Amino acid sequence: MKSFRKILFFMLVAFSPAKMFACAACGSSNSQINSPLVDGMNLGILTLLVVLGTVLAAALTLLIYFIRKSEALNAAAEKQNSPEATKA
Repeated sequence: MKSFRKILFFMLVAFSPAKMFACAACGSSNSQINSPLVDGMNLGILTLLVVLGTVLAAALTLLIYFIRKSEALNAAAEKQNSPEATKA
């Protein structure tokens, strides 16, 4: 029974129309490339990319800040615990 489902699935995929594989975001099934809907979709995608880039940049900045702060605290602790610091 499972093999029949697999065969049926692969036959449906193999003989499906080409529009089924079209990208939903690019509007390849739409012949009007210069329509306002396509411009709106492109602006929406660009907006989402800008928001994503901003959030990732902020997360990277925070990670770099934590790494530098940790290194500074470790250096201060090593300096305080060094034999030269205890002699003085």
